[in-house]
Amino acid sequence: MQDTFKHKGMRRQLIDELRTKGITEEKVLEAFDAIPRHFFLDQVFEKQAYSNMPFQIGAGQTISHPYTVAFQTQLLEIKKGDKVLEVGTGSAFQTCILCQLGAKVFSIERQRELFLKANTTIKKFNFTPKLFFGDGYKGQENFAPYDKIIITCGAPFVPEDLLKQLKIGGIMVIPVGDLETQEMIRIKRIDETNFSQSKLGVFSFVPMLENTNNI
Repeated sequence: MQDTFKHKGMRRQLIDELRTKGITEEKVLEAFDAIPRHFFLDQVFEKQAYSNMPFQIGAGQTISHPYTVAFQTQLLEIKKGDKVLEVGTGSAFQTCILCQLGAKVFSIERQRELFLKANTTIKKFNFTPKLFFGDGYKGQENFAPYDKIIITCGAPFVPEDLLKQLKIGGIMVIPVGDLETQEMIRIKRIDETNFSQSKLGVFSFVPMLENTNNI
């Protein structure tokens, strides 16, 4: 798949739209410019790849609206070298945005079809995140604590295991709610037992699925 001048022009238009919607972190916008979104979609969607809309990516999952990806990323306040746990690799678009920002990414996907596809897609960019096929509710304790944790699917509650794996001073961004809509929540760990929490608007994600027998 090629990244043409036309694609680059469409990306610039998308970035201008993200600015009007309140994405002000230039590093995030630069990452969106560097990572061609159409590489993560079936070719049938190529012409619509830079519209602010989600698309089906298989296994009943979607690639999120560009604004949603940018919003969550901006909330994380990524610094180069941050150790980031991502729950829900999906298409790997968010994974690559985090890598482009200089994060050390650990990403979990529970759908085998998407896990295998993400590995192939990421190789196009020469990024080296650690990908895991497993249950996102449990996180990845072996590599904890994490500076940042991002959940890219709608959770019915904040998993306790993920809170435990967040570094003191670290930030978690998670959409919490029912199957229809979720409240975007930004959590900061104050110390061993205390967390602060901010609610930052209503979004709609595919549900965060629990462990199944095929994992």
